[in-house]
Amino acid sequence: MSRVKQAELIKQMSSKEITFHLLITQVVLLLIAIVLSLIFFSSPLEQWIKLFEVQFPEWVLFGVIPGLIVISVDFLLIALLPERYYDDGGINKKVFENQSVLKIFLITLLIAICEEALFRGVLQTQFGFVIASTLFALIHFRYLKKVVLFVSVLFVSYFIGYIFHITGSLPITITSHFLIDFLLGLWIYSRSGEGN
Repeated sequence: MSRVKQAELIKQMSSKEITFHLLITQVVLLLIAIVLSLIFFSSPLEQWIKLFEVQFPEWVLFGVIPGLIVISVDFLLIALLPERYYDDGGINKKVFENQSVLKIFLITLLIAICEEALFRGVLQTQFGFVIASTLFALIHFRYLKKVVLFVSVLFVSYFIGYIFHITGSLPITITSHFLIDFLLGLWIYSRSGEGN
């Protein structure tokens, strides 16, 4: 699908429709993670429990602080670069601009949990850091023709993948992922002037 056709399709869809498709996609990713864990994990329940272990100091050092650093760099680039470099075709704007803060919180938490469960919890543990991080970046295919967005997603994917490589803890990577998406969602919401 060409970028022009995609932009037209997005314009025709309502915020609710785009958000619904996003949520369905996330549920599908979570189901894929569960099915793959049943295939690849020798003791799925035991391995999922182990993946969710976390210590508070490690959670802050490797989850909270890196998430805040990444979003700070993102905001700096947004301020310095022309707006067209961060134009994703209007999808993020449609998802976040008319939501309440609570809904932004819940949507971004769901995204972080589902994507990290699949890409770090299953794919990275089975196929390694490089394959999982690259696949994560590639599922954001709408960014492929936007160099700044794609490089940004690729960097964040490898960065979070490396954090998982060091810690082996999904709550840590979920936290970083969530903070980045949630604060970006709040920024989009605040710019829309549509306080719900």
